[in-house]
Amino acid sequence: MTLTDSHCHLDHEKFATDLDGVLKRASDTGVTRILSIGTGDGPPHLDCAILLAERYPQVVATVGVHPHEAAKVTPETYTELRRLGAHPKVVAYGEIGLDYHYDFSPRDVQRAVFIEQLKLARDLALPITLHIREAWDDTIAILKDHWSGQGIVHCFTGDATQAQQALDMGFHLAFGGVITFKTAENVREAAAMTPDDRILIETDAPYLAPIPYRGKRNEPSLMIETAKKLAEVRRTTLERIAELTTANFQQLCAGPRNPTRYTGVSDGN
Repeated sequence: MTLTDSHCHLDHEKFATDLDGVLKRASDTGVTRILSIGTGDGPPHLDCAILLAERYPQVVATVGVHPHEAAKVTPETYTELRRLGAHPKVVAYGEIGLDYHYDFSPRDVQRAVFIEQLKLARDLALPITLHIREAWDDTIAILKDHWSGQGIVHCFTGDATQAQQALDMGFHLAFGGVITFKTAENVREAAAMTPDDRILIETDAPYLAPIPYRGKRNEPSLMIETAKKLAEVRRTTLERIAELTTANFQQLCAGPRNPTRYTGVSDGN
């Protein structure tokens, strides 16, 4: 049995002292591929996931600017993202989107940066991974106007109606530790109705550890608990969940593309 963690922040400081051990435990539990999200602390340092992907064969990467750091973006940011996005181990663009919960960046800036990054992802022929928090309607409206490709709604925590809306637009839904939480019945309903070929699994580590580890540092090896709950919700086996989610990630993020030629790793300057 093999699993793919479709969203993990391996560059986080909480992994700084034991990353080798984290990846060993992941491998021991069947997690053989991890998508490391490349947003980090935002511009100008944009290559954090690429550096890890070059070091560890089981790690693949994204590039992008999280909505929290949208206010840091300059014209040079987009130039650098375009260059880094052509790296052979970059398989998706993100996480990008809107976050109206914290509003760390002004909402109009978030929307403008989101739109520009959708254009970049299109040019790079990459699927997107979406961050949506308390901004569902605005996100969907922007996507309808500016996106026609594939992507992932990361850490899906909406209801069945929102799930169907995203599915109708061609997105995959990724479920994480929240699905194990007692109060997350709406998420379980959405997971139950997601088609076999659109479902993914993730950790969002070091955040959102599943029960029985809630409140502790999350890591890819703990994703087995999420997979077990997903199997229960969908009335199938753990092995079937592993098979489906791994195949779906492969189909979505490992296809051929033709972006601009990659010319090297950013030094953050």
